[in-house]
Amino acid sequence: MNVKEIRDLSNEELEKEVVSLKEELYGLRFAQATGNLENPSRVKDIKKTIARIYTVLTERENAEAAK
Repeated sequence: MNVKEIRDLSNEELEKEVVSLKEELYGLRFAQATGNLENPSRVKDIKKTIARIYTVLTERENAEAAK
């Protein structure tokens, strides 16, 4: 998910997406610990996407506070 797609979503949708991504990340970490992880780069991608979502949410909060 790129930044443009993230910016198009509402705050509620972004929060649901973060929960979903964190659940997926948990599963991937479990698979990695057991040695069954097929695509290790997916962990990095999910972590970056979560960070992007939090960045957009913070930007929105700051914009509201500045008004």
